[in-house]
Amino acid sequence: MPLVDFIIAGVQKAGTTALFDHLGDVPGIALSTTKEVHFFDDETVDWTRPDYGAYHAHFPPTAGAVVGEATPIYLYWPQSLERIAAYNPAMRLIVMLRDPVERAWSHWRMETTRGAEHEPFAWCVRQGRQRLFDSQPWGHHREFSYVERGFYGEQFERLYGLFPRDQILALKADDLRTDPNRVLGAVCAFLGAPPPPPTSPRAVHVGQEMAGLEPIDIQHLRGVYAADLARLKALTGIVF
Repeated sequence: MPLVDFIIAGVQKAGTTALFDHLGDVPGIALSTTKEVHFFDDETVDWTRPDYGAYHAHFPPTAGAVVGEATPIYLYWPQSLERIAAYNPAMRLIVMLRDPVERAWSHWRMETTRGAEHEPFAWCVRQGRQRLFDSQPWGHHREFSYVERGFYGEQFERLYGLFPRDQILALKADDLRTDPNRVLGAVCAFLGAPPPPPTSPRAVHVGQEMAGLEPIDIQHLRGVYAADLARLKALTGIVF
């Protein structure tokens, strides 16, 4: 099978499901059979000799289509981007971003709903960050990385060190929600795919319910993210 052409590589709780759904309606784009393939973050793979056949098995046979998938942990997970670069140096990467404070809250809500999290948000974004040090190397935990996944500037510095900037498209979840036709047009142009058919807003799956997020926690996280968001603005021009 030809190499996969593009990946929606981040971030969790920022509209990646909605974008994947939209792209499924675009002629000339072929997507993986499941949204999140989780190949390049799989630590059971022998990365000295990866079996890319196992990766390609997630994609239907295509002829001339632009082929892609969406696994939003790739931007965050250690070595995922390096593995993608080794697989296909010409890979195009789309990154959906969302205000990191809202993203952390939405992530926490998801984990509490799943039953993985039993602690209050205020504790999780302060003392609870230590769990990442206790269980796995800092910032590598899948469930409890509410704060760490929001350091977008740091993650983009790593991304830009591995791929040319013209292979990276950064988008905001709010823009996809409010103006999907403009965003999808930009995505298809970036991918070299045919123009998308007209569409309308649909569920963005970013957890819009902010009720319960306390001002004191917002203030705390704004301070935590201030320097990194300045770095993100310098790198991408994106501001929240």
